Amino acid sequence: MPRLSITIKTPDGICPASVFTPVERASRWPAVIFFMDGFGIRPAMWEMGQRLADSGYLVLLPDLYYRLGSYPSMIPSRVLADPKLLEALMKFVTSLDRDRKISDTDAFIEFLSSHPKVKGDRFGATGYCMGGNVSLTAAGAFPHRFVAAASFHGGNLATDQPDSPHRFLAKNAAGGVYVAGAVEDMHFPEEQKCRLEKTLTDAGIDHLIETYPGARHGFAVSDLPVFNSAAAERHWDALLSLFRYAFAREH
Repeated sequence: MPRLSITIKTPDGICPASVFTPVERASRWPAVIFFMDGFGIRPAMWEMGQRLADSGYLVLLPDLYYRLGSYPSMIPSRVLADPKLLEALMKFVTSLDRDRKISDTDAFIEFLSSHPKVKGDRFGATGYCMGGNVSLTAAGAFPHRFVAAASFHGGNLATDQPDSPHRFLAKNAAGGVYVAGAVEDMHFPEEQKCRLEKTLTDAGIDHLIETYPGARHGFAVSDLPVFNSAAAERHWDALLSLFRYAFAREH
């Protein structure tokens, strides 16, 4: 099934997005929101969205940078090697605060809720790097709309900041949470892992937090220099297991 380009109206404008569905025909599928990494929408994100869809899901991949207008497809290795490009990238990343993440997610939920091919009214969420933070933020903001949320090499998941995702997950999360971190990751150091673990445990939230040995920040995304094929396959196994279990409880 080819990628379907669509747009979603949000309070701040028009968000371009892609919808992926399985190759096998069915009347409806459970839906998952796929939150991109910091390098934005590009072929690697499309490939991952389709792979997830082929496991039996309707997948929505929104462009979270829509407020800044169109931008050329980023090549991570070039961006990481050029200080000017990296500085420009950080302006994109920091354009998203908690309020914008929540506002966008509300619009995405509304879109999926009215989509004729979506099965059920509760969804899955997954995200990578920056998107891992967005995934957990979404789950904390809309606890009864997500059956499960995953974060892979996500950053700033349990910081001292008032908008840290762990604070809201502890209060609100109703679905399962899976977090896979990387070794020596400055964006999700050991103290944050321990804080997130304690927070979710104390709140009685069904969760699993793991660190993949030998994997670096960005391990699951194929066009990143640190891509790790073994860790990436482990991530797919974990993600699909999470969603199979979570959606099975819904039906």
